[in-house]
Amino acid sequence: MSSIAPVLRGARIANSLAFGLQGFFFAVVLTHLPQQKERFDLSDGLIVGSVVLVSLLAGCGSVAAEHLAIRWSSRTTVRIGLLGIAITGCALAMAPNQIVLLVALGLYGIAVGIVDASTNMQAVFIQHGYGTFILSSFYAAWSAGSITGALFVSGCEALDVTLRESVLTAAGVVLVIGLVLGPRLLGTREAEASPAEVAATDGESGATRTVPLSAYLLFGIAMAMVFAIDLAVGNWSALYLTDDLLASSATAALALAAYQGTSLIARLTGDIWVRRFGPRRVVQVAASIGVVGLAVVVAAPGPLIAIIGFLVAGIGMPVIAPLCFSEAGQLTSGRALDALMARLNLFNYAGTLVGGGVVGAIAAGFGHRAGFVIPLVFAAVLIALARVFHSRSEAGKFLASGDDHAVLDR
Repeated sequence: MSSIAPVLRGARIANSLAFGLQGFFFAVVLTHLPQQKERFDLSDGLIVGSVVLVSLLAGCGSVAAEHLAIRWSSRTTVRIGLLGIAITGCALAMAPNQIVLLVALGLYGIAVGIVDASTNMQAVFIQHGYGTFILSSFYAAWSAGSITGALFVSGCEALDVTLRESVLTAAGVVLVIGLVLGPRLLGTREAEASPAEVAATDGESGATRTVPLSAYLLFGIAMAMVFAIDLAVGNWSALYLTDDLLASSATAALALAAYQGTSLIARLTGDIWVRRFGPRRVVQVAASIGVVGLAVVVAAPGPLIAIIGFLVAGIGMPVIAPLCFSEAGQLTSGRALDALMARLNLFNYAGTLVGGGVVGAIAAGFGHRAGFVIPLVFAAVLIALARVFHSRSEAGKFLASGDDHAVLDR
């Protein structure tokens, strides 16, 4: 293992940066929505529709990632996706009207789906090579990137940097770092078997085994619920505080900040807890913490209590998504693993549609407090779904055979 450790470490750093770039630019896009709204006179309905459009097309991007990874490799797919984000980011910055802006957002959504799926493919292969649970650290990188993106936009606003200059700069960051990190990701010789090697493998090999939907459906449902909760907090927490709890805009922004801050801490420490207590116990505890936090949010009499509720919820919920990918990643290996990760990633966007659409519709009809009952119910359901996860982390399960090349023995 000592001879291959540098390759694995380099891939882990590179893929962490890819996760971080994804979170960084996503935060830049979201936090610039008020400026885009003013610039193009966008209605609230059009903004919500744009978010739904991005989610739907991101699902298409995830499907495209499956085909690209099988045709070439997940490394090439990550690089294509990051290039797509940089190009569509430039289009967003230079858009002269609403139509071009919406088209650019749609294409950006496809690029997001490609990067989401392919970085998770890389993450699972890297985890196989390490032989222990490390997936949570990649999601910590996404959270750190998201926080950096929000701070970047805040700094640009403080320095009177224009919307166009800010987005172009962010796109340039994605392009440059993406070009640098690309070669250090795992290619076909280090991770997935090449087509010829797949053909030569045994019919029972994980590299050729097709995984039925039923085998990973519950992991997908769990992941959809987690992302629905995440997006509900991201989209509606500030409006809940301003519209229902009569907080100022400055105070309302602290709700998402509290959730994201504790999310980062949870993801930074998540690998340790999983290795110590096992996936099932971690999911049970994390979902229970989420129930407590969201119950506080729903019952909050004022802004401060609601912010505390979001802070508590952030301690638990964000560690569950990487566990879903990790558990599903033990079902197969080789090229079949690329396909499985892409398909599982589709549940991500199902969750975002629920978090953005269903919760928003309930909030519009009955108030944001009623809307947050849906994430609370989802967190409670996740406690029951914890039983589908392994009771203990077994390092041997992450070590792939020579057939699928997840262990770097070349």
